[in-house]
Amino acid sequence: MEKSVIECPGCHLLLPDQHLDRPARVNASGECFRMFSDLLCYMVSKGDPGFIYQHAVDAYEAQHAGRATRPITVAFGLIGLYLALERGFTGKEVQRAHMKIAGIRRDWPLLEPPSQRAALTVHDVLEVRNGTGKDAMIRRWMAAAWEIWLDRHTWIRTTTDELLHQRNDQPGKLR
Repeated sequence: MEKSVIECPGCHLLLPDQHLDRPARVNASGECFRMFSDLLCYMVSKGDPGFIYQHAVDAYEAQHAGRATRPITVAFGLIGLYLALERGFTGKEVQRAHMKIAGIRRDWPLLEPPSQRAALTVHDVLEVRNGTGKDAMIRRWMAAAWEIWLDRHTWIRTTTDELLHQRNDQPGKLR
């Protein structure tokens, strides 16, 4: 008998259908979200001082735009990817930037999900053994998630830098 599969509406990952409920606030299948939760459990137990956990959250949020995902969630995911990949922020520094930006009242635009699929998903990260290999795969996943939003890069860079009042010669530092 053939097993049924379900496609995640966010990252388009095909997984065995376990008939899990879709999360209320994320454009993901229940099966994909369970994988993400498994990754987060591993990351919390890891106790990483650089807080790579934040990078995984941002990659997942950027990859699951649409439906129930709030505009601020997608924007923050993309902001986190920009700060990490192009400005060299650690997960802790991204978290501080998110907290600073969250304190600024603004309406976030609805960012339509890109039609292109990212080359990597949370599944690819979970396939790698725990340790430095998994961390390296998270970095690759981040880059893949950021790459598909190419048409929004300028907006993300400009918006982020304006909100944080950063100068380009001070990567990783908040004023």
